[in-house]
Amino acid sequence: MKNHLLTATLFVCFIALSPLTMVAQYHFSSVMEVKATPVKNQASTGTCWCFATDSFFESELLRMNKGSYDLSEMFIVRNTYIERLNDNFLRRGNGNLGPGSVSNVYVNTFKKYGIVPDEAYTGLVNDAKQHNHGELQRYLEAIAKVSVDAKRRSPQYEKLINSLLDIFLGPVPETFTYQGKEYTPKTFAASLGLNMDDYVEITSFTHIPMYEKGILEIPDNWQHGACYNVSLDELMAIMDNALKKGYSIAWDGDVSEKGFSHANGVAINPKVPSIESFEGTDRARFENLTTEQRLNEVYKFEKPFPEIDVTPELRQAGYESFVTTDDHLMHITGMVKDQNGTKYYVTKNSWGTERNKFGGYLNMSESYVRAKTIAIMVHKDAIPSDIRKKLGI
Repeated sequence: MKNHLLTATLFVCFIALSPLTMVAQYHFSSVMEVKATPVKNQASTGTCWCFATDSFFESELLRMNKGSYDLSEMFIVRNTYIERLNDNFLRRGNGNLGPGSVSNVYVNTFKKYGIVPDEAYTGLVNDAKQHNHGELQRYLEAIAKVSVDAKRRSPQYEKLINSLLDIFLGPVPETFTYQGKEYTPKTFAASLGLNMDDYVEITSFTHIPMYEKGILEIPDNWQHGACYNVSLDELMAIMDNALKKGYSIAWDGDVSEKGFSHANGVAINPKVPSIESFEGTDRARFENLTTEQRLNEVYKFEKPFPEIDVTPELRQAGYESFVTTDDHLMHITGMVKDQNGTKYYVTKNSWGTERNKFGGYLNMSESYVRAKTIAIMVHKDAIPSDIRKKLGI
């Protein structure tokens, strides 16, 4: 798939891993926050969907007072590989064999296979410290091609796939001991008390009938999971209501834009700045800049600028022109405002803690989220009652 946040005068912690901070000359103040577990690193894999959704459910367990869990991403990923290989064969080689997926794939895999704690299945072998699935991916594609070309899966097919996954990710334990109790993946999943039927995916696009379910036409939605469709304002209301009520959000969206800067800890969707945005000597220099050069000034991320008012029509145009793409999943855990009162969503990424100065977090502006969200997953109780009624859930 393609914060530590600090005010100008004070460090304040939302939770253990998303403190309030200053990004360059962006000054943020906390509005609301949700408990979250430590930032992880998907490293050289395309498994952000699993890291984000895993983190989402870890926050759900914290919200439910079940304690802090570190769930295994690679247990889900491994079982998803098996499912996608079978899907690809039945589609005569036209399935999605890439590593990307979406949150509903996580839910479906959890329901079928269960889950294990990370300590029971790390997916790391041969003393590896980080995940790297490049070679594994190539071998999986080779096995898939052989069976499709032969138009049959040999008696050795399933054994071959599992042997390959054992080599690169390690064998899955049939039973394991966790905190003094023995479990299977399914009994451990049951012990968590998570009802996967309580979680829904929601989107907002004008080509899907309003308040009905529709299947998003994105490659990583290879299991054809359906999203409820609401208006853009209602999508944002759901997100705000979720955070206000203590629920977090699994976010699927576009991070390919120039305004998305993990390194600078922000994602913005700016207008072309007017001359009034600059003062003194900056103003004189700015008068002679082209539109592109003016935006490049904004992308230095030195201070907030006015952002685009995103309408449903503008959002739809981005999707249908392939400008807004399904690149990445992350976990939204709070809300802040900058010094101008602009709202941002505190977002936990899965690129480790060393790739920016904010512990792996960033803040996405309201305009960015309105424009670049593909879909979200939330607990159905996080949805405002009037919108739930329209959706019939």
